[in-house]
Amino acid sequence: MDKVVATAAEAVADVPDGATLAVGGFGLSGVPNVLIQALYEREVSGLGVVSNNCGAMESGLAILLAAGRIARVTGSYIGANKEFARQYLSGELEVEMIPQGTLAERLRAGGAGIPAFFTPAGVGTQVAEGGLPWRYDGEGGVALASPPKEVREFDGTEYVLERGIRTDFALVRAARGDRHGNLVFNKSTRNFNPLAAMAGRVTIAEVEELVEPGEIEPDAVHLPGIFVQRVVALTPEQAADKRIEQRTVSA
Repeated sequence: MDKVVATAAEAVADVPDGATLAVGGFGLSGVPNVLIQALYEREVSGLGVVSNNCGAMESGLAILLAAGRIARVTGSYIGANKEFARQYLSGELEVEMIPQGTLAERLRAGGAGIPAFFTPAGVGTQVAEGGLPWRYDGEGGVALASPPKEVREFDGTEYVLERGIRTDFALVRAARGDRHGNLVFNKSTRNFNPLAAMAGRVTIAEVEELVEPGEIEPDAVHLPGIFVQRVVALTPEQAADKRIEQRTVSA
């Protein structure tokens, strides 16, 4: 099955207002910027985003956030994104902050058909006991707080129940991909991309290099094409457009 779509705009044309999205990337690494830009140009709004963070340096999800297109974020990191922090604290944005490893496993579990799992991460904290502020009221008070979660003991250790995550769509970026949707990620750009791809009911991948089926060795595939429904081949200029979040120079 040839899953290649001609343009990013065509690939995201059916993403509606209020859709939920799992988005790959970490900081500026492995972020599906072209697909995000296509969503921005469509003026889709009210989005529920599941991603490690919400963009950085006016890149990635930060462009949707700044435009007021995102209603809710499930993630594990705010970092230096001042607009993210401002919207959260002012009550404009609902935010569910969860441990990073838990986020990764919730995405993977959802994609694997596992509805829930137990983990020790968060036991004895508000992650399990509830009370984390999901939305502020704009005046310093909490308008909506997280509910308590089930805690169960196994072999003398307490674990908290976490739900798998499924989203309407997933947006990811890969270094190589074939027409069947098999993907290969380059080094650290792998990050949350395979997990986000698994969680989406419709997964759209932008690939820096499109190859024919059979050109990727089966053992080299990081994400099988069964998890991918649409593939967008980037232009050489789009593939080369990669920013550096923290530039350091050795002596």
